Amino acid sequence: MAAAGDVPVRVCNQEIVKFDLEIKAAVQDISDCQGPLSVLTELNARVKEKFQHLRLRIQELEQMAKERDKESEKQALLQEVENHKKQMLRKTTKESLAENASTITENLMGISRMMSQQVKQSEETMQTLANSSRTILDANDEFKSMSGTIQLGRKLITKYNRRELTDKLLIFLALALFLATVLYILKKRLFPFL
Repeated sequence: MAAAGDVPVRVCNQEIVKFDLEIKAAVQDISDCQGPLSVLTELNARVKEKFQHLRLRIQELEQMAKERDKESEKQALLQEVENHKKQMLRKTTKESLAENASTITENLMGISRMMSQQVKQSEETMQTLANSSRTILDANDEFKSMSGTIQLGRKLITKYNRRELTDKLLIFLALALFLATVLYILKKRLFPFL
């Protein structure tokens, strides 16, 4: 490197390397993250912050390159800046992939919550149907017992109706016998010669 003795350039390069490694570690953390969504969002924000610092350091290095008097040092630093920009571009692609993964995870969690709500509603509906079915079965049993009571009542009424008819017939026969006896007695008393 042409500007190897330049302390600010070395410090800037070291910071670029440091942020590069931190971004790689954060992207790996995102890949390994299995939830919850808040942790994934926090990791994603950390990657964005590291990228911002990396961009600033690359811009500083580019500014330092432009301020060089020697054309050879200037070109060497600008080439270094271009290399860093290309690497950052590849990492930006990884960052966008991580963001997409985060969005997909968020969508999947939303779908999971909706499915959970649907399952809960289905369970409540099943419980309601089971309660309704139980009520209908209870009503059916009640109607069966009422039907038995009604049949017994009908038999009793039929029996009482027959008995009433028999009683009327017996009363009529007893009355007829009484009247016949009264007529016979009157006939014998009033008309003994007949």
